Formats: sequence, C-alpha cells, structure tokens
Amino acid sequence: MEYVVGGLQAVLALALAPLVAGFVRWLKARLQNRRGAPPWQPYFELRKLFAKEVIVSGQASWLFRCAPYVVFASTLAAAFLVPFILVPGPMDGVGDLLALVYLLVLATFFLALAGLDPGTAFGGMGSSREMTVAAIAEPTIALAIFSLALGAGSTNLGRIVTQALGNPAAAISPGHLLAFAALLIVALAETGRLPVDNPATHLELTMIHEAMVLEYSGRYLALIEWAASLKLTIFLTLLANLFAPWGLATEVAPGALAVAVVSLALKLGLLGLVIAGLETRVAKLRLFRVPELLGVSFVLALLAVTSSFLLR
Repeated sequence: MEYVVGGLQAVLALALAPLVAGFVRWLKARLQNRRGAPPWQPYFELRKLFAKEVIVSGQASWLFRCAPYVVFASTLAAAFLVPFILVPGPMDGVGDLLALVYLLVLATFFLALAGLDPGTAFGGMGSSREMTVAAIAEPTIALAIFSLALGAGSTNLGRIVTQALGNPAAAISPGHLLAFAALLIVALAETGRLPVDNPATHLELTMIHEAMVLEYSGRYLALIEWAASLKLTIFLTLLANLFAPWGLATEVAPGALAVAVVSLALKLGLLGLVIAGLETRVAKLRLFRVPELLGVSFVLALLAVTSSFLLR
C-alpha cells in the first residue's frame, strides 16, 4: 500500500505542477494590479503545445530530440524521492539527498547540451549561463540539506523529516534558519525566477533558461515546460516539508492523507505568495552579479552546516 501512495504522491506532484506555476504567475499579476491569466492557464498551454507540430533544425542531432525526455524523466524520478504527503516514503530505501541532487543535475546537464547542439548563438549563450549558475547552486543545495542531515544522522529525506517532526524546536535553530535562507535563494536560481532569471522575457541580456529552449517546439517544448514547473514544485515542497513538516501523514490512512494534501496545498500557496511578492519588489540582477548572490547562498549553507555540527 505504501508503494501505491508513493506513486500517487509523485503523480499528484506532476498533476499539480502546472497549477503551482500558474498560481505564482497569477499572484504576481494581481500584486502588480494586473488581471493576469487564470492559475490553470498552463494546462491549456501544455495541451496546445502537445498538439502542435514539432519543427527541428537540420543541424540538430539525436541529442536534441532525446534531451526533453531525459529532462522530464529525471525530474519525475526526483519527485519520487521527495516527501510530498507521506513519511517515511516507500522510495526512501533507494534514494536520498545525493540521488535527488544528481537527478536534478542530470536534467540541467542534458538541457545545456541540447542548447548547444543546434549551434545557435542564443542556445550557446543560455547553456553557458546555466552552467555558471548550476556550478554554484547544486553544491549549495547539497550543503543546505546536509545541515539538516547532521541532526538526523542520515541523508535520507524521509529520515530528516521524521526527525524534524519528533523535535519541532529544531525548526527555529540557527542551522535550520540559515539553511532555509540558502535553499530559498538557490530555489529562485534553479527555477529561473527573479532576481536571477526572468521567465517572462526573451531579451538577449536577461535570458538564461529561455535561451536554451528557444529552438524547441511542440511536444518537446511541452515536456521541458512541464518539467520546469515540476522542478519548481519540488523545490517549494522541499522548503515546506523539510523545514516545517507539520501536517505530513505518518501512516497510510485516508484522514491523515487528506490532511497532508490540504497542508501541502496551504504551504505551496504561502511559498508561492512569497515568491510572487519577491518578484514584484526586486529587479533582475546583472549577470555578473548573479555569482555574488549565489556565493552568499553558499556561505549561508556553509554556516548552516557549521552551526548544526557545533550545536548538535
């Protein structure tokens, strides 16, 4: 039964991912006194993209066609390792923090290769920028979560959440607060949000993620966009359930699972409001200032590890 629930929570994340991205976009529009598209607009966009014809450059190789499937599959595999509504999860024995980071790195790596493959100027520029961001962001993710793993004595995400549920006071410890700040900054960078990237523009000077996927169309673009919204949902869930795991189900019971789903929706809504509020208050950083911001997040994660090690 646990494996069924484990599979269902990954399917739930996959189904909710476009709604999460659309909700953040709608909130941002409302905060800017615009009407904005409804939160469920990404579902219509995905349906339209899946129905469109695929056009591929004559210069592209098999890698260009294969990359969207690898990006989507690796992001979906990462979703199986994240505790969305149930802890301990059935996949805790086959993957942990390191597996999660490597799966996310695999998706980024193939997307960067796909940006380089057609040989266009924008693709190469976006891939170069993406690798610069990823080189600092990925170690920071590992360090931020590793600071929580020190308290739990394990890199297993389910074990970390279970430990936090048993010791609620740890949620306000310096190590947790520093790790939360570091992971929030990295989440903005990894999901292409302001102030690191701007998903709503196609200007040459500001594009990172969008530059890599400009050559894609049809179902290939749909898979990449769906994977991007799933990645945003994964990061928001990590921020919610690793640092404030209350509401998660600890047993396979209908009542507990229903409470966990409602709790997850409330946490995602609150974090979406935080991101939308940030994006209405801050401007896009110049590209050479982005490593400075990510350097700050890395230092925060390092301080979190040091604090957790000294105070455990």
